[in-house]
Amino acid sequence: MTEFLATLLYAPAWLAARLPWPLLRALADALAWLWLRLDAREARVARRNLELIRPSLAPAERERLLGEIMCTTTRQALETLRLWTRPPARNLADIVEVHGEALFDAALRSGRGLIVAAPHLGNWELLNQWLAHKTPLAILYRPPESAVGEAFLRRARAHAGGQVEQVRAEAAGVRTLLKRLQKGGVVGILPDQQPKAGEGEFAPFFGKPALTMTLLSRLAARSGAQVLLAWCRRLPGKGAPRFTLHIASAPAQVADADPARAVAALNAALEAAIGQDFTQYQWTYKRYTLRPPGSGEDNPYRDLY
Repeated sequence: MTEFLATLLYAPAWLAARLPWPLLRALADALAWLWLRLDAREARVARRNLELIRPSLAPAERERLLGEIMCTTTRQALETLRLWTRPPARNLADIVEVHGEALFDAALRSGRGLIVAAPHLGNWELLNQWLAHKTPLAILYRPPESAVGEAFLRRARAHAGGQVEQVRAEAAGVRTLLKRLQKGGVVGILPDQQPKAGEGEFAPFFGKPALTMTLLSRLAARSGAQVLLAWCRRLPGKGAPRFTLHIASAPAQVADADPARAVAALNAALEAAIGQDFTQYQWTYKRYTLRPPGSGEDNPYRDLY
Protein backbone atom coordinates (compact mmCIF):
# COMPACT_ATOMS: atom_id res chain seq x y z
CA MET A 1 0.00 0.00 0.00
CA THR A 2 2.88 2.38 0.81
CA GLU A 3 4.39 1.99 -2.65
CA PHE A 4 0.97 2.41 -4.25
CA LEU A 5 0.37 5.69 -2.40
CA ALA A 6 3.86 6.86 -3.36
CA THR A 7 3.00 6.18 -7.00
CA LEU A 8 -0.17 8.23 -6.61
CA LEU A 9 1.93 11.13 -5.30
CA TYR A 10 4.39 10.78 -8.16
CA ALA A 11 1.69 11.13 -10.83
CA PRO A 12 0.63 14.72 -9.97
CA ALA A 13 4.29 15.67 -9.52
CA TRP A 14 4.96 14.42 -13.05
CA LEU A 15 2.00 16.38 -14.41
CA ALA A 16 2.94 19.59 -12.59
CA ALA A 17 6.49 19.36 -13.87
CA ARG A 18 5.22 19.32 -17.46
CA LEU A 19 3.85 22.86 -17.12
CA PRO A 20 5.87 25.54 -18.94
CA TRP A 21 8.60 27.00 -16.75
CA PRO A 22 7.22 30.59 -16.93
CA LEU A 23 4.00 29.29 -15.40
CA LEU A 24 5.82 27.24 -12.76
CA ARG A 25 7.96 30.26 -11.88
CA ALA A 26 4.84 32.42 -11.53
CA LEU A 27 3.26 29.77 -9.31
CA ALA A 28 6.40 29.62 -7.17
CA ASP A 29 6.51 33.39 -6.75
CA ALA A 30 2.79 33.43 -5.89
CA LEU A 31 3.40 30.78 -3.24
CA ALA A 32 6.29 32.80 -1.81
CA TRP A 33 4.05 35.88 -1.65
CA LEU A 34 1.34 33.84 0.08
CA TRP A 35 3.79 32.47 2.67
CA LEU A 36 4.84 36.01 3.50
CA ARG A 37 1.29 37.34 3.54
CA LEU A 38 0.03 34.56 5.83
CA ASP A 39 3.24 34.52 7.89
CA ALA A 40 3.53 30.78 7.18
CA ARG A 41 5.86 28.49 9.08
CA GLU A 42 8.57 28.74 6.41
CA ALA A 43 8.56 32.54 6.56
CA ARG A 44 8.61 32.59 10.36
CA VAL A 45 11.54 30.19 10.58
CA ALA A 46 13.59 32.01 7.93
CA ARG A 47 12.90 35.37 9.61
CA ARG A 48 14.03 34.00 12.97
CA ASN A 49 17.22 32.64 11.40
CA LEU A 50 17.97 36.09 9.99
CA GLU A 51 17.37 37.62 13.41
CA LEU A 52 19.80 35.12 14.94
CA ILE A 53 22.68 35.47 12.49
CA ARG A 54 22.23 39.05 11.27
CA PRO A 55 20.79 40.88 14.28
CA SER A 56 22.05 44.27 13.10
CA LEU A 57 19.90 44.26 9.95
CA ALA A 58 17.27 46.97 9.81
CA PRO A 59 13.73 45.51 9.78
CA ALA A 60 13.10 46.71 6.21
CA GLU A 61 16.33 45.12 4.95
CA ARG A 62 15.55 41.88 6.78
CA GLU A 63 12.11 41.69 5.15
CA ARG A 64 13.61 42.38 1.72
CA LEU A 65 16.11 39.56 2.23
CA LEU A 66 13.36 37.32 3.54
CA GLY A 67 11.35 37.91 0.37
CA GLU A 68 14.30 36.81 -1.77
CA ILE A 69 14.76 33.69 0.36
CA MET A 70 11.10 32.76 0.02
CA CYS A 71 11.25 33.12 -3.77
CA THR A 72 14.38 30.99 -4.12
CA THR A 73 12.87 28.36 -1.79
CA THR A 74 9.63 27.98 -3.76
CA ARG A 75 11.40 28.03 -7.12
CA GLN A 76 13.79 25.34 -5.91
CA ALA A 77 10.82 23.17 -4.90
CA LEU A 78 9.19 23.36 -8.33
CA GLU A 79 12.54 22.95 -10.10
CA THR A 80 12.99 19.74 -8.16
CA LEU A 81 9.68 18.35 -9.44
CA ARG A 82 11.08 18.78 -12.95
CA LEU A 83 14.37 17.16 -12.00
CA TRP A 84 12.67 14.15 -10.42
CA THR A 85 10.41 13.48 -13.39
CA ARG A 86 12.59 14.25 -16.44
CA PRO A 87 15.39 12.15 -17.97
CA PRO A 88 18.71 12.84 -16.20
CA ALA A 89 20.43 13.78 -19.46
CA ARG A 90 17.93 16.58 -19.97
CA ASN A 91 18.44 17.81 -16.42
CA LEU A 92 22.22 17.83 -16.76
CA ALA A 93 21.88 20.10 -19.77
CA ASP A 94 20.68 22.78 -17.32
CA ILE A 95 24.22 22.90 -15.87
CA VAL A 96 26.01 25.44 -18.05
CA GLU A 97 29.23 25.78 -16.04
CA VAL A 98 31.25 23.38 -13.87
CA HIS A 99 33.99 24.76 -11.63
CA GLY A 100 36.46 22.38 -10.02
CA GLU A 101 35.66 19.26 -12.03
CA ALA A 102 39.38 18.50 -12.26
CA LEU A 103 39.47 18.24 -8.45
CA PHE A 104 36.64 15.72 -8.55
CA ASP A 105 38.21 13.63 -11.31
CA ALA A 106 41.56 13.58 -9.51
CA ALA A 107 39.89 12.41 -6.31
CA LEU A 108 38.22 9.56 -8.20
CA ARG A 109 41.52 8.50 -9.76
CA SER A 110 43.30 8.50 -6.39
CA GLY A 111 41.33 5.47 -5.19
CA ARG A 112 41.40 6.80 -1.60
CA GLY A 113 37.65 7.10 -1.33
CA LEU A 114 35.75 10.37 -1.60
CA ILE A 115 33.23 12.13 0.63
CA VAL A 116 31.18 14.80 -1.12
CA ALA A 117 29.87 17.30 1.43
CA ALA A 118 26.83 18.94 -0.17
CA PRO A 119 25.10 21.69 1.84
CA HIS A 120 21.47 22.62 1.27
CA LEU A 121 22.53 25.31 -1.17
CA GLY A 122 21.02 25.89 -4.60
CA ASN A 123 19.61 22.65 -5.99
CA TRP A 124 21.21 19.64 -4.32
CA GLU A 125 18.97 17.21 -6.23
CA LEU A 126 20.57 18.32 -9.50
CA LEU A 127 23.97 17.90 -7.87
CA ASN A 128 23.01 14.30 -7.00
CA GLN A 129 22.25 13.61 -10.65
CA TRP A 130 25.57 15.10 -11.78
CA LEU A 131 27.44 12.95 -9.26
CA ALA A 132 25.54 9.83 -10.38
CA HIS A 133 26.48 10.65 -13.97
CA LYS A 134 30.15 10.74 -12.99
CA THR A 135 30.44 7.73 -10.68
CA PRO A 136 28.53 5.13 -8.63
CA LEU A 137 27.85 6.56 -5.18
CA ALA A 138 25.95 6.16 -1.94
CA ILE A 139 23.89 9.03 -0.55
CA LEU A 140 23.13 9.32 3.14
CA TYR A 141 19.64 10.63 3.88
CA ARG A 142 17.41 11.20 6.87
CA PRO A 143 14.03 9.58 6.14
CA PRO A 144 10.85 11.64 6.51
CA GLU A 145 8.48 10.74 9.33
CA SER A 146 5.94 9.49 6.77
CA ALA A 147 6.60 6.06 5.24
CA VAL A 148 4.75 7.20 2.12
CA GLY A 149 6.92 10.30 1.92
CA GLU A 150 10.07 8.19 2.16
CA ALA A 151 8.83 5.81 -0.55
CA PHE A 152 8.08 8.79 -2.78
CA LEU A 153 11.58 10.24 -2.29
CA ARG A 154 13.25 6.89 -2.95
CA ARG A 155 11.24 6.49 -6.14
CA ALA A 156 11.95 10.02 -7.33
CA ARG A 157 15.68 9.79 -6.61
CA ALA A 158 15.92 6.36 -8.22
CA HIS A 159 15.62 8.14 -11.59
CA ALA A 160 18.84 10.10 -11.02
CA GLY A 161 20.68 7.94 -13.54
CA GLY A 162 23.81 5.91 -12.82
CA GLN A 163 24.21 3.73 -9.74
CA VAL A 164 22.94 5.45 -6.62
CA GLU A 165 22.53 3.64 -3.30
CA GLN A 166 20.26 5.51 -0.88
CA VAL A 167 21.42 4.84 2.68
CA ARG A 168 19.36 5.67 5.75
CA ALA A 169 21.06 7.74 8.47
CA GLU A 170 21.29 5.01 11.09
CA ALA A 171 23.98 2.73 12.53
CA ALA A 172 23.78 0.11 9.77
CA GLY A 173 23.90 2.85 7.16
CA VAL A 174 27.05 4.35 8.65
CA ARG A 175 28.78 0.95 8.46
CA THR A 176 27.74 0.72 4.80
CA LEU A 177 29.28 4.11 4.06
CA LEU A 178 32.54 3.27 5.83
CA LYS A 179 32.94 0.03 3.90
CA ARG A 180 32.29 1.83 0.65
CA LEU A 181 34.91 4.47 1.42
CA GLN A 182 37.49 1.88 2.48
CA LYS A 183 37.05 0.27 -0.94
CA GLY A 184 37.72 3.59 -2.67
CA GLY A 185 34.06 4.46 -3.31
CA VAL A 186 32.15 7.73 -3.22
CA VAL A 187 29.71 8.90 -0.55
CA GLY A 188 27.49 11.98 -0.53
CA ILE A 189 26.52 13.63 2.78
CA LEU A 190 24.41 16.69 3.60
CA PRO A 191 26.64 18.08 6.38
CA ASP A 192 24.41 20.90 7.63
CA GLN A 193 21.56 18.86 9.12
CA GLN A 194 21.32 19.15 12.88
CA PRO A 195 22.15 15.75 14.44
CA LYS A 196 20.50 14.33 17.52
CA ALA A 197 21.75 15.47 20.92
CA GLY A 198 24.95 13.61 21.74
CA GLU A 199 25.79 12.90 18.09
CA GLY A 200 27.64 16.10 17.30
CA GLU A 201 29.64 19.06 18.55
CA PHE A 202 28.77 22.74 18.76
CA ALA A 203 30.64 25.07 16.43
CA PRO A 204 29.95 28.56 15.05
CA PHE A 205 27.71 28.70 12.00
CA PHE A 206 27.32 32.28 10.82
CA GLY A 207 28.40 33.41 14.27
CA LYS A 208 25.85 31.32 16.18
CA PRO A 209 26.77 28.01 17.88
CA ALA A 210 25.09 25.15 16.01
CA LEU A 211 25.14 21.46 16.84
CA THR A 212 27.06 19.98 13.91
CA MET A 213 27.48 16.37 12.83
CA THR A 214 30.77 14.66 13.60
CA LEU A 215 29.90 11.74 11.32
CA LEU A 216 31.55 13.22 8.25
CA SER A 217 34.79 13.91 10.13
CA ARG A 218 34.82 10.44 11.69
CA LEU A 219 34.30 8.77 8.33
CA ALA A 220 37.09 10.84 6.76
CA ALA A 221 39.49 10.08 9.61
CA ARG A 222 38.77 6.33 9.72
CA SER A 223 38.79 5.76 5.96
CA GLY A 224 41.44 8.24 4.84
CA ALA A 225 39.00 9.47 2.21
CA GLN A 226 39.32 12.87 0.61
CA VAL A 227 36.59 15.43 1.33
CA LEU A 228 35.25 17.81 -1.31
CA LEU A 229 32.47 20.38 -1.04
CA ALA A 230 29.94 20.57 -3.87
CA TRP A 231 26.89 22.68 -4.63
CA CYS A 232 24.77 23.61 -7.63
CA ARG A 233 23.98 27.35 -7.76
CA ARG A 234 21.09 28.77 -9.75
CA LEU A 235 22.01 31.54 -12.18
CA PRO A 236 19.95 34.75 -12.31
CA GLY A 237 17.52 35.27 -15.16
CA LYS A 238 13.86 34.93 -16.06
CA GLY A 239 14.28 32.03 -18.49
CA ALA A 240 14.35 28.33 -17.71
CA PRO A 241 16.61 27.47 -14.73
CA ARG A 242 20.33 27.35 -15.45
CA PHE A 243 23.02 26.38 -12.97
CA THR A 244 26.71 26.50 -12.21
CA LEU A 245 28.15 23.51 -10.37
CA HIS A 246 30.99 24.09 -7.93
CA ILE A 247 33.54 21.65 -6.51
CA ALA A 248 35.97 22.85 -3.84
CA SER A 249 38.50 21.19 -1.55
CA ALA A 250 37.51 20.94 2.09
CA PRO A 251 40.13 22.00 4.65
CA ALA A 252 42.26 19.15 5.98
CA GLN A 253 41.05 19.99 9.49
CA VAL A 254 37.63 18.41 8.78
CA ALA A 255 39.31 15.06 9.55
CA ASP A 256 41.01 16.35 12.72
CA ALA A 257 41.10 13.95 15.66
CA ASP A 258 39.63 16.71 17.82
CA PRO A 259 35.90 16.75 16.93
CA ALA A 260 35.53 20.40 17.99
CA ARG A 261 38.24 21.52 15.56
CA ALA A 262 36.86 19.26 12.84
CA VAL A 263 33.31 20.63 12.95
CA ALA A 264 34.56 24.21 13.25
CA ALA A 265 36.54 23.72 10.02
CA LEU A 266 33.54 22.10 8.34
CA ASN A 267 31.18 24.95 9.24
CA ALA A 268 33.69 27.58 8.13
CA ALA A 269 33.93 25.87 4.73
CA LEU A 270 30.15 25.71 4.45
CA GLU A 271 29.86 29.40 5.30
CA ALA A 272 32.28 30.27 2.51
CA ALA A 273 30.19 28.33 -0.01
CA ILE A 274 26.87 29.76 1.19
CA GLY A 275 28.34 33.25 1.09
CA GLN A 276 28.49 33.03 -2.70
CA ASP A 277 24.69 33.23 -2.80
CA PHE A 278 23.23 33.66 0.66
CA THR A 279 19.57 33.62 -0.41
CA GLN A 280 19.85 30.22 -2.12
CA TYR A 281 20.53 28.47 1.19
CA GLN A 282 17.74 26.57 2.98
CA TRP A 283 17.05 29.17 5.66
CA THR A 284 13.61 27.64 6.26
CA TYR A 285 15.37 24.91 8.28
CA LYS A 286 15.53 25.13 12.09
CA ARG A 287 19.30 24.89 12.32
CA TYR A 288 19.69 26.19 15.89
CA THR A 289 17.01 24.24 17.78
CA LEU A 290 19.43 22.56 20.22
CA ARG A 291 21.53 24.93 22.33
CA PRO A 292 24.89 24.37 24.06
CA PRO A 293 24.56 22.78 27.51
CA GLY A 294 24.86 25.32 30.28
CA SER A 295 24.35 28.26 27.93
CA GLY A 296 20.97 29.13 29.42
CA GLU A 297 19.64 29.56 25.89
CA ASP A 298 16.23 28.23 24.94
CA ASN A 299 15.07 26.83 21.61
CA PRO A 300 14.83 30.05 19.53
CA TYR A 301 11.96 28.65 17.48
CA ARG A 302 9.79 27.71 20.45
CA ASP A 303 7.49 30.72 20.18
CA LEU A 304 6.94 30.09 16.45
CA TYR A 305 4.88 26.93 16.96
